[in-house]
Amino acid sequence: QVQLVESGGGLVQPGGSLRLSCTASGFSLAYYAIGWFRQAPGKEREGVACISSSDDSTFYADSVKGRFTISRDNAENTVYLQMNSLQPEDTGVYYCGADYFYSTIQYICEHQGGYDYWGQGTQVTVSS
Repeated sequence: QVQLVESGGGLVQPGGSLRLSCTASGFSLAYYAIGWFRQAPGKEREGVACISSSDDSTFYADSVKGRFTISRDNAENTVYLQMNSLQPEDTGVYYCGADYFYSTIQYICEHQGGYDYWGQGTQVTVSS
């Protein structure tokens, strides 16, 4: 069965940290670019961070640059999103997606239509 599963979400105070995981089963993440997206209540889903399949190059949305880090562990078939200095505006459901054929990392972070697989999402709430 092919699926992506996100985990690691939760409730954290402003300034805190969380590490999200995106684990694949039924296929190898090594051959896919991976994007993390989030959707806040009443807002559209937005790209947060993406990592390529070829050379692990990365792209970050301006809102998270310097605070979030995306990385992959192909042996674990998992991609991580380390989130530091979290703020209330980071609250939302975080999704990961896997894209096999893509042009650039920036493009797939800004356009979510071409992804092959999506996870079910994990809730992140930043609140005091």
